[in-house]
Amino acid sequence: MRAFVRGLPKAELHVHIEGTLEPELMFELAARNAVSVPFADVEEVRAAYRFDDLQSFLDIYYRGASVLVTERDFTDLMLAYLERAAADGVRHAEVFFDPQTHTERGIDIGTVIEGLAAGRAEGQRRWGITTGLILCFLRHLSGGAAVETLRDALAHGQHLLGVGLDSAEVGNPPERFAEAFDLARVEGLHVVAHAGEEGPPAYVTGALDALGVERIDHGVRAEEDPVLLDRLVRDQVPLTVCPLSNRCLQVFPDLRDHNLGRLLARGVKVTVNSDDPAYFGGYVVDNYLAVADALGLSRHDLTRLARNSLEAAFLDDDRRTALLTELDGYVAGVALDG
Repeated sequence: MRAFVRGLPKAELHVHIEGTLEPELMFELAARNAVSVPFADVEEVRAAYRFDDLQSFLDIYYRGASVLVTERDFTDLMLAYLERAAADGVRHAEVFFDPQTHTERGIDIGTVIEGLAAGRAEGQRRWGITTGLILCFLRHLSGGAAVETLRDALAHGQHLLGVGLDSAEVGNPPERFAEAFDLARVEGLHVVAHAGEEGPPAYVTGALDALGVERIDHGVRAEEDPVLLDRLVRDQVPLTVCPLSNRCLQVFPDLRDHNLGRLLARGVKVTVNSDDPAYFGGYVVDNYLAVADALGLSRHDLTRLARNSLEAAFLDDDRRTALLTELDGYVAGVALDG
Protein backbone atom coordinates (compact mmCIF):
# COMPACT_ATOMS: atom_id res chain seq x y z
CA MET A 1 0.00 0.00 0.00
CA ARG A 2 2.87 2.39 0.74
CA ALA A 3 4.18 2.11 -2.81
CA PHE A 4 0.69 2.75 -4.20
CA VAL A 5 0.16 5.85 -2.03
CA ARG A 6 3.62 7.22 -2.73
CA GLY A 7 2.97 6.84 -6.45
CA LEU A 8 -0.30 8.78 -6.37
CA PRO A 9 0.27 12.23 -7.92
CA LYS A 10 -1.00 14.59 -5.25
CA ALA A 11 -0.93 18.10 -3.83
CA GLU A 12 -0.14 19.07 -0.26
CA LEU A 13 -2.22 22.07 0.81
CA HIS A 14 -1.62 22.29 4.57
CA VAL A 15 2.00 22.28 5.65
CA HIS A 16 3.79 24.89 7.76
CA ILE A 17 7.36 25.30 6.60
CA GLU A 18 8.52 26.04 10.15
CA GLY A 19 6.89 22.76 11.15
CA THR A 20 9.15 20.81 8.78
CA LEU A 21 12.24 21.75 10.81
CA GLU A 22 13.72 18.36 11.67
CA PRO A 23 15.92 18.21 14.80
CA GLU A 24 19.06 17.50 12.75
CA LEU A 25 18.57 20.69 10.73
CA MET A 26 17.65 22.61 13.89
CA PHE A 27 21.05 21.80 15.39
CA GLU A 28 22.85 22.54 12.12
CA LEU A 29 21.26 25.99 11.87
CA ALA A 30 21.76 26.69 15.58
CA ALA A 31 25.48 26.06 15.14
CA ARG A 32 25.62 28.08 11.93
CA ASN A 33 23.98 31.09 13.58
CA ALA A 34 25.35 30.71 17.12
CA VAL A 35 21.82 30.33 18.50
CA SER A 36 21.29 28.45 21.75
CA VAL A 37 18.60 25.77 21.79
CA PRO A 38 17.30 24.23 25.03
CA PHE A 39 18.13 20.64 24.04
CA ALA A 40 21.27 18.59 24.45
CA ASP A 41 20.86 16.46 21.34
CA VAL A 42 18.47 15.17 18.67
CA GLU A 43 17.08 12.49 20.96
CA GLU A 44 16.14 15.06 23.59
CA VAL A 45 14.36 17.13 20.95
CA ARG A 46 12.33 14.17 19.78
CA ALA A 47 11.49 13.24 23.36
CA ALA A 48 10.04 16.73 23.80
CA TYR A 49 7.58 16.17 20.96
CA ARG A 50 4.77 14.97 23.21
CA PHE A 51 1.83 17.35 23.21
CA ASP A 52 -1.38 17.64 25.20
CA ASP A 53 -3.04 20.26 22.99
CA LEU A 54 -2.36 22.91 20.37
CA GLN A 55 -0.77 25.38 22.78
CA SER A 56 1.73 22.88 24.16
CA PHE A 57 2.86 22.27 20.58
CA LEU A 58 3.06 25.99 19.73
CA ASP A 59 5.30 26.66 22.70
CA ILE A 60 8.04 24.37 21.37
CA TYR A 61 7.33 25.23 17.71
CA TYR A 62 8.15 28.92 18.24
CA ARG A 63 11.25 28.02 20.22
CA GLY A 64 12.56 25.87 17.38
CA ALA A 65 11.98 28.61 14.81
CA SER A 66 14.55 30.80 16.56
CA VAL A 67 17.37 29.08 14.65
CA LEU A 68 16.09 30.53 11.35
CA VAL A 69 18.01 33.75 10.77
CA THR A 70 19.32 34.21 7.21
CA GLU A 71 17.92 33.82 3.69
CA ARG A 72 20.07 30.72 3.33
CA ASP A 73 18.41 29.17 6.40
CA PHE A 74 14.94 29.61 4.93
CA THR A 75 16.13 28.30 1.56
CA ASP A 76 17.65 25.20 3.17
CA LEU A 77 14.46 24.60 5.17
CA MET A 78 12.31 24.79 2.04
CA LEU A 79 14.61 22.47 0.10
CA ALA A 80 14.63 19.90 2.90
CA TYR A 81 10.82 19.81 2.86
CA LEU A 82 10.50 19.72 -0.93
CA GLU A 83 12.91 16.80 -1.21
CA ARG A 84 10.75 14.78 1.17
CA ALA A 85 7.52 15.92 -0.49
CA ALA A 86 8.74 14.99 -3.96
CA ALA A 87 9.72 11.54 -2.68
CA ASP A 88 6.15 11.19 -1.39
CA GLY A 89 4.64 11.85 -4.81
CA VAL A 90 3.70 15.47 -4.12
CA ARG A 91 3.58 17.29 -7.45
CA HIS A 92 2.41 20.62 -6.05
CA ALA A 93 2.65 22.11 -2.54
CA GLU A 94 1.06 25.23 -1.11
CA VAL A 95 3.28 26.05 1.84
CA PHE A 96 2.33 28.15 4.87
CA PHE A 97 4.84 30.42 6.57
CA ASP A 98 4.51 32.61 9.66
CA PRO A 99 6.41 35.86 9.08
CA GLN A 100 5.39 37.36 12.43
CA THR A 101 7.20 34.52 14.20
CA HIS A 102 10.39 35.88 12.65
CA THR A 103 9.78 39.65 12.41
CA GLU A 104 8.97 39.74 16.14
CA ARG A 105 12.55 38.64 16.82
CA GLY A 106 14.09 41.14 14.42
CA ILE A 107 14.26 39.18 11.16
CA ASP A 108 13.32 41.28 8.12
CA ILE A 109 10.25 39.98 6.31
CA GLY A 110 12.16 40.14 3.03
CA THR A 111 14.75 37.73 4.42
CA VAL A 112 11.98 35.22 5.10
CA ILE A 113 10.13 35.55 1.81
CA GLU A 114 13.15 35.80 -0.49
CA GLY A 115 14.82 32.84 1.22
CA LEU A 116 11.73 30.67 0.85
CA ALA A 117 11.26 31.82 -2.75
CA ALA A 118 14.81 30.80 -3.62
CA GLY A 119 14.11 27.37 -2.17
CA ARG A 120 10.92 27.07 -4.20
CA ALA A 121 12.75 27.88 -7.44
CA GLU A 122 15.56 25.44 -6.72
CA GLY A 123 13.09 22.75 -5.68
CA GLN A 124 11.23 23.02 -8.96
CA ARG A 125 14.52 22.82 -10.86
CA ARG A 126 15.64 19.71 -8.97
CA TRP A 127 12.42 17.75 -8.59
CA GLY A 128 9.83 19.37 -10.86
CA ILE A 129 7.57 20.16 -7.90
CA THR A 130 5.57 23.38 -8.18
CA THR A 131 4.82 25.43 -5.08
CA GLY A 132 3.04 28.49 -3.75
CA LEU A 133 3.64 30.51 -0.59
CA ILE A 134 0.75 31.31 1.74
CA LEU A 135 1.50 33.97 4.34
CA CYS A 136 -0.27 33.15 7.61
CA PHE A 137 -1.23 35.71 10.22
CA LEU A 138 -0.81 34.68 13.86
CA ARG A 139 -4.29 34.84 15.32
CA HIS A 140 -3.11 35.40 18.90
CA LEU A 141 -1.83 38.78 17.66
CA SER A 142 -4.07 41.68 16.61
CA GLY A 143 -5.92 42.26 13.38
CA GLY A 144 -4.00 45.50 13.00
CA ALA A 145 -0.71 43.63 13.22
CA ALA A 146 -1.94 41.34 10.43
CA VAL A 147 -2.67 44.31 8.19
CA GLU A 148 0.75 45.80 8.89
CA THR A 149 2.44 42.46 8.17
CA LEU A 150 0.66 42.09 4.86
CA ARG A 151 1.54 45.65 3.80
CA ASP A 152 5.20 44.94 4.54
CA ALA A 153 5.06 41.63 2.67
CA LEU A 154 3.58 43.18 -0.47
CA ALA A 155 7.01 44.58 -1.32
CA HIS A 156 7.72 40.93 -2.17
CA GLY A 157 4.20 40.20 -3.36
CA GLN A 158 5.31 38.50 -6.57
CA HIS A 159 6.23 35.49 -4.43
CA LEU A 160 2.89 35.22 -2.61
CA LEU A 161 0.03 32.93 -3.59
CA GLY A 162 -2.28 33.74 -0.72
CA VAL A 163 -2.81 34.48 2.95
CA GLY A 164 -4.02 32.31 5.81
CA LEU A 165 -4.70 32.39 9.53
CA ASP A 166 -3.11 30.06 12.09
CA SER A 167 -1.77 29.74 15.66
CA ALA A 168 -3.90 29.39 18.81
CA GLU A 169 -7.53 29.07 17.73
CA VAL A 170 -9.53 29.05 20.97
CA GLY A 171 -10.56 32.57 21.93
CA ASN A 172 -9.33 34.07 18.66
CA PRO A 173 -12.29 34.19 16.24
CA PRO A 174 -11.67 34.83 12.55
CA GLU A 175 -13.79 38.00 12.40
CA ARG A 176 -10.93 40.00 13.97
CA PHE A 177 -8.94 39.61 10.75
CA ALA A 178 -11.51 40.73 8.19
CA GLU A 179 -9.58 43.89 7.24
CA ALA A 180 -6.39 41.97 6.46
CA PHE A 181 -8.28 39.43 4.36
CA ASP A 182 -10.13 42.19 2.50
CA LEU A 183 -6.78 43.75 1.65
CA ALA A 184 -5.42 40.40 0.48
CA ARG A 185 -8.32 39.91 -1.91
CA VAL A 186 -7.84 43.43 -3.31
CA GLU A 187 -4.23 42.43 -4.02
CA GLY A 188 -5.43 39.34 -5.90
CA LEU A 189 -4.30 36.82 -3.30
CA HIS A 190 -6.10 33.61 -2.43
CA VAL A 191 -7.48 33.33 1.11
CA VAL A 192 -7.65 30.35 3.49
CA ALA A 193 -7.90 29.98 7.26
CA HIS A 194 -7.48 27.48 10.07
CA ALA A 195 -10.86 26.90 11.69
CA GLY A 196 -12.72 24.11 13.44
CA GLU A 197 -9.68 22.26 14.79
CA GLU A 198 -9.91 23.14 18.49
CA GLY A 199 -12.29 26.02 17.87
CA PRO A 200 -16.05 25.54 17.39
CA PRO A 201 -17.97 25.14 14.12
CA ALA A 202 -18.90 28.84 14.41
CA TYR A 203 -15.27 29.66 13.59
CA VAL A 204 -15.64 27.78 10.30
CA THR A 205 -18.75 29.78 9.50
CA GLY A 206 -16.95 32.97 10.49
CA ALA A 207 -14.01 32.16 8.23
CA LEU A 208 -16.39 31.61 5.32
CA ASP A 209 -18.59 34.65 5.94
CA ALA A 210 -16.30 37.28 7.48
CA LEU A 211 -13.07 36.33 5.71
CA GLY A 212 -14.48 34.91 2.46
CA VAL A 213 -12.04 32.01 2.49
CA GLU A 214 -11.80 29.54 -0.37
CA ARG A 215 -10.59 26.61 1.77
CA ILE A 216 -10.82 25.66 5.43
CA ASP A 217 -7.68 24.31 7.09
CA HIS A 218 -8.64 21.45 9.42
CA GLY A 219 -12.40 22.07 9.72
CA VAL A 220 -13.09 18.70 11.33
CA ARG A 221 -15.45 20.14 13.93
CA ALA A 222 -17.78 21.34 11.16
CA GLU A 223 -19.40 17.93 11.45
CA GLU A 224 -21.02 19.11 14.70
CA ASP A 225 -23.20 21.61 12.77
CA PRO A 226 -25.51 19.89 10.23
CA VAL A 227 -26.34 23.16 8.47
CA LEU A 228 -22.67 24.01 8.08
CA LEU A 229 -21.89 20.50 6.88
CA ASP A 230 -24.60 20.79 4.22
CA ARG A 231 -23.02 24.07 3.13
CA LEU A 232 -19.56 22.55 2.80
CA VAL A 233 -20.96 19.76 0.63
CA ARG A 234 -23.14 22.05 -1.47
CA ASP A 235 -20.38 24.60 -2.12
CA GLN A 236 -17.60 21.99 -2.28
CA VAL A 237 -15.46 23.94 0.17
CA PRO A 238 -12.24 21.96 0.58
CA LEU A 239 -11.04 20.89 4.02
CA THR A 240 -7.29 20.40 4.44
CA VAL A 241 -7.31 17.69 7.11
CA CYS A 242 -4.17 16.55 8.96
CA PRO A 243 -4.75 13.16 10.63
CA LEU A 244 -1.46 12.68 12.50
CA SER A 245 -1.60 16.25 13.76
CA ASN A 246 -5.15 15.66 14.99
CA ARG A 247 -4.00 12.60 16.89
CA CYS A 248 -0.92 14.23 18.41
CA LEU A 249 -2.85 17.32 19.55
CA GLN A 250 -5.66 15.19 20.99
CA VAL A 251 -8.34 16.39 18.58
CA PHE A 252 -8.86 12.67 17.86
CA PRO A 253 -6.63 10.78 20.35
CA ASP A 254 -7.46 7.54 18.52
CA LEU A 255 -7.40 7.74 14.72
CA ARG A 256 -10.08 5.05 14.60
CA ASP A 257 -12.45 7.77 15.82
CA HIS A 258 -11.40 10.29 13.18
CA ASN A 259 -14.25 11.68 11.09
CA LEU A 260 -12.35 11.89 7.79
CA GLY A 261 -14.07 8.78 6.46
CA ARG A 262 -17.50 10.08 7.40
CA LEU A 263 -16.79 13.47 5.84
CA LEU A 264 -15.56 11.81 2.65
CA ALA A 265 -18.65 9.59 2.46
CA ARG A 266 -20.86 12.63 3.09
CA GLY A 267 -19.43 14.34 0.00
CA VAL A 268 -17.12 16.89 1.65
CA LYS A 269 -14.04 17.70 -0.44
CA VAL A 270 -11.54 16.35 2.09
CA THR A 271 -7.79 16.36 1.50
CA VAL A 272 -4.96 14.76 3.50
CA ASN A 273 -1.92 16.76 4.59
CA SER A 274 0.95 16.70 7.10
CA ASP A 275 0.62 20.07 8.94
CA ASP A 276 3.89 20.10 10.96
CA PRO A 277 5.47 16.78 10.02
CA ALA A 278 8.74 17.17 11.92
CA TYR A 279 6.74 17.46 15.14
CA PHE A 280 3.87 15.06 14.44
CA GLY A 281 5.79 12.06 13.19
CA GLY A 282 4.99 11.86 9.51
CA TYR A 283 4.93 13.48 6.09
CA VAL A 284 2.05 13.23 3.67
CA VAL A 285 2.34 9.53 2.75
CA ASP A 286 2.49 8.66 6.45
CA ASN A 287 -0.76 10.57 6.95
CA TYR A 288 -2.48 8.77 4.06
CA LEU A 289 -1.36 5.38 5.38
CA ALA A 290 -2.24 6.09 9.01
CA VAL A 291 -5.79 7.14 8.24
CA ALA A 292 -6.23 4.36 5.69
CA ASP A 293 -5.22 1.77 8.27
CA ALA A 294 -7.30 3.29 11.07
CA LEU A 295 -10.46 3.76 9.00
CA GLY A 296 -10.16 0.92 6.51
CA LEU A 297 -9.97 3.19 3.46
CA SER A 298 -9.71 1.54 0.06
CA ARG A 299 -7.44 2.39 -2.85
CA HIS A 300 -10.46 4.06 -4.41
CA ASP A 301 -10.84 6.27 -1.32
CA LEU A 302 -7.17 7.18 -1.34
CA THR A 303 -7.33 8.03 -5.04
CA ARG A 304 -10.31 10.24 -4.35
CA LEU A 305 -8.36 12.06 -1.63
CA ALA A 306 -5.48 12.64 -4.05
CA ARG A 307 -7.92 13.88 -6.70
CA ASN A 308 -9.52 16.22 -4.16
CA SER A 309 -6.11 17.70 -3.39
CA LEU A 310 -5.46 18.50 -7.04
CA GLU A 311 -8.93 19.93 -7.53
CA ALA A 312 -8.64 22.07 -4.38
CA ALA A 313 -5.20 23.49 -5.22
CA PHE A 314 -4.78 27.03 -6.52
CA LEU A 315 -3.48 25.88 -9.90
CA ASP A 316 -3.94 27.24 -13.38
CA ASP A 317 -6.14 25.14 -15.63
CA ASP A 318 -3.30 23.67 -17.69
CA ARG A 319 -1.30 22.51 -14.69
CA ARG A 320 -4.38 21.07 -12.98
CA THR A 321 -5.47 19.21 -16.11
CA ALA A 322 -1.97 17.78 -16.56
CA LEU A 323 -1.84 16.53 -12.98
CA LEU A 324 -5.33 15.02 -13.07
CA THR A 325 -4.43 13.27 -16.32
CA GLU A 326 -1.27 11.94 -14.66
CA LEU A 327 -3.33 10.69 -11.72
CA ASP A 328 -5.79 8.91 -14.00
CA GLY A 329 -2.95 7.32 -15.94
CA TYR A 330 -1.24 6.16 -12.78
CA VAL A 331 -4.38 4.56 -11.34
CA ALA A 332 -5.20 2.89 -14.65
CA GLY A 333 -1.66 1.55 -14.88
CA VAL A 334 -1.75 0.15 -11.36
CA ALA A 335 -5.09 -1.53 -12.11
CA LEU A 336 -3.63 -3.10 -15.25
CA ASP A 337 -0.54 -4.25 -13.38
CA GLY A 338 -2.77 -5.81 -10.73
